[in-house]
Amino acid sequence: MGRYIGLQKLGVGGIEAEFLTLEYAGNDKLYVPVASLHLISRYTGSAPETAPLHKLGSDQWQKARKKAAQRVHDVAAELLDIYARRAARKGYAFPVHSEEYSAFASTFPFEETPDQAQTIEAVLEDMAAPQPMDRVVCGDVGFGKTEVAMRAAFVATQAGRQVAVLVPTTLLAQQHYQNFSDRFADWPVRIDVLSRFRNKKQQDKIIAEFAAGTLDILIGTHKILQDDIRPKNLGLVIIDEEHRFGVRQKEKLKALRAQVDLLTLTATPIPRTLNMSLSGLRDLSIIATPPVQRLAIKTFISEWNTATIREACLREIKRGGQVYFLHNEVESIDKMARELRELVPEARLEIGHGQMRERDLERVMLDFYHRRFNILLCTTIIESGIDVPTANTILINRADRLGLAQLHQLRGRVGRSHHRAYAYLLVPHRKAMTDDAIKRIEAIESLEDLGAGFTLATHDLEIRGAGELLGDEQSGQIHEIGFSLYTELLERAVQALKAGREPELERPLNHGPEVDLHIPALIPDDYLPDVHTRLTLYKRIASAADAEQLRELQVEMIDRFGLLPEPVKHLFTVTELKLRAVPLGISKIDAGEDNGRLVFGAQPNVDPGTIITLIQTQPQHYSLDGGDKIRFRFPMPSAEQRFATVGTLLQRLSSAADSGRIA
Repeated sequence: MGRYIGLQKLGVGGIEAEFLTLEYAGNDKLYVPVASLHLISRYTGSAPETAPLHKLGSDQWQKARKKAAQRVHDVAAELLDIYARRAARKGYAFPVHSEEYSAFASTFPFEETPDQAQTIEAVLEDMAAPQPMDRVVCGDVGFGKTEVAMRAAFVATQAGRQVAVLVPTTLLAQQHYQNFSDRFADWPVRIDVLSRFRNKKQQDKIIAEFAAGTLDILIGTHKILQDDIRPKNLGLVIIDEEHRFGVRQKEKLKALRAQVDLLTLTATPIPRTLNMSLSGLRDLSIIATPPVQRLAIKTFISEWNTATIREACLREIKRGGQVYFLHNEVESIDKMARELRELVPEARLEIGHGQMRERDLERVMLDFYHRRFNILLCTTIIESGIDVPTANTILINRADRLGLAQLHQLRGRVGRSHHRAYAYLLVPHRKAMTDDAIKRIEAIESLEDLGAGFTLATHDLEIRGAGELLGDEQSGQIHEIGFSLYTELLERAVQALKAGREPELERPLNHGPEVDLHIPALIPDDYLPDVHTRLTLYKRIASAADAEQLRELQVEMIDRFGLLPEPVKHLFTVTELKLRAVPLGISKIDAGEDNGRLVFGAQPNVDPGTIITLIQTQPQHYSLDGGDKIRFRFPMPSAEQRFATVGTLLQRLSSAADSGRIA
């Protein structure tokens, strides 16, 4: 594991080539040819200053990798257990009654965004499948995740199944109850809410109706997960903002995964959720397209400044809007209310927090919604679900104490209409903040574009560590070897166990063949001067999965930077040859002006008869060199001739491998 320094041009065998330069512990340097960039992955697991660096020539890296691989084996086995239980237990295949569904969908008061429509389609396909659904829908606040949930709930209730909607706060439960009731008003669907806004008698009645099957959709907080909640015919569980639930609740949800369809809605998935989605354990849909006329929220980072605070509040009030002022300390919230009333005497201010009596809190929130006052001084209780289109300025006091997902959620409380919204993050002096807090503030400030939630989640994954896929630990072997390598090892272990083989933990990861045609294959700096863009494109080209992806990259580069120079065309052709060599088990291709060779790996996938026929019929061109090499002799002074010769040979070998007979 090394630290990236930059790109450097070096002359190799008279041909100029570009190399990635890495610095290791002890100032050792390693030069990696750009064609081998698929061997390099960006380290994600902890902060750069705490990332482990291993000295070249020592066995530190091998030990760390071996230890991680052994841990991966255990995780893979547990993942497979969940896979197997989900596959073995037949879920309910929900039928979609097209006429009724179309009628319900047509009452959606907004136009679906392309991402939203695609996500709805994916959810309905999952529900129609016999295996239980486990899909994460990631979309920014106000991007239409709730409508996705409502469509799924409609399909479930039409099939005679019950739906449980799990939310983190009482306020969000109330808002979802209102939204679901309005949306299902024309349909014979019974909906109720279970939260502390209901008294004991009402709660007992709701629980009894859910158990009897007369209640179709139950919305509630973690109370829904209590042991005394026994639905009669539960078919779908919808979870809003999973990161707000504790480990015990998540363990209960994990048990549900093998039995019912599970739909998780989130603006910023926590590292473990993101990790599980990226590793293929859970399906992931991203809604990144903002609704029409939605504007990005302008974000400012500032130390406490009375003039700035007064100006922010008055500007919003004078344009007829409302203001959230978030102060997340109940003990000092009354003192803060006095300060704000003195600072902005023109405003009408009320307080709302989670320790208030239920009825008082409900009254305050309804009054704010109906614009009976214009500044709401509150705690993070507003984080999920309060939708007030006229509130378009939020000030967050001591933003450095809040998590990245929280900050993104809170910022999303404003800007839910076509008006420009403003978020002020009030923080102490930089020296008084922790390093992680500075990173969180910088991340939230840099990503104020609409649809940034998923990107912020990947920042969170880097700041906090990727988190274990299973269990309670939020770090582990990932810190030592990085997220990319961890998931690659995990995928290999899962595939081996699926095939009934023991994973070969010691075997190096297969990164494809080496291709050296002794021609310049690089992106010239006079074509693309920016080093980081060049590096990104090298990585994308080296990591392309097939020829189609390479063609798309060529079109993109021509569109962005102009017609491709010869060295770039060579780079694409070399990469395409590499992709063609992979299924044949070739480990190296080497070709010069008048000869070349193919070197096979330990398990070649080539018909020996084809090779024998080539050598017997054209001995002047082909010969064996040991047990694992074919030598070929042709005049190949130009790059095009080398490409054609190697391409023809690969074509003959792959045709025989595909047909299973001698060519």
